[in-house]
Amino acid sequence: MPLESDLYAPVKALLEGQGYSVKGEVRGCDVVGLRGGEPPVIVELKRAFSLGLVLQGVDRLALSDAIYLAVGIWPKDMQRVKRLCRRLGLGLMVVGGKRVDVLLDPAPYAPRKNKRRIGRLLGEHARRVGDPNRGGSSTKVPVMTAYRQAALRCAALLARNGPMKVAALRDAGDAPNAGAILRDDVYGWFERVERGIYALTPEGRRGLGRFGWETASP
Repeated sequence: MPLESDLYAPVKALLEGQGYSVKGEVRGCDVVGLRGGEPPVIVELKRAFSLGLVLQGVDRLALSDAIYLAVGIWPKDMQRVKRLCRRLGLGLMVVGGKRVDVLLDPAPYAPRKNKRRIGRLLGEHARRVGDPNRGGSSTKVPVMTAYRQAALRCAALLARNGPMKVAALRDAGDAPNAGAILRDDVYGWFERVERGIYALTPEGRRGLGRFGWETASP
């Protein structure tokens, strides 16, 4: 792995080739390039990508919008690193020997919203009953999703009443997607005993016990 100081000469040569006057270690900045009356280009050098380098780059944004992070080895998760730099408006360079690869130029971040993911987020929030999960929890208990809640309501009804029709489960369990839940049987809780009629499996009873739904109302 190269030293930080080994990165300076290739970065300096790159900027000078673009008409910048370049000097190192100016008021704490590793590399500063000036060209005419343009805002300064500032490059912070590190052997490897790190949180410290990111914080350094964010701090330099108080001086200029043209801030680059330059590293001597390729980050392991390049896509996520580029996404982070793009969000912060930072440029990114990788220096290898005398070569400098400019992977990202600094630019204002204008995120494109993923309407499909937003819809799923809002839908899950709306359908989930109560607040059954503790945010940030590291427990191994599966997350209680709206889908799992609906499956548990169906399972509780079957445990109480025995085999039932899909339509009855849909209405009594407040589960509009009961048909898909029973058909797909993601958790192994249900079995079809006749056309359109389902019963609870032993695994379903264990699932009710695991989530404390033995006496829960449907």
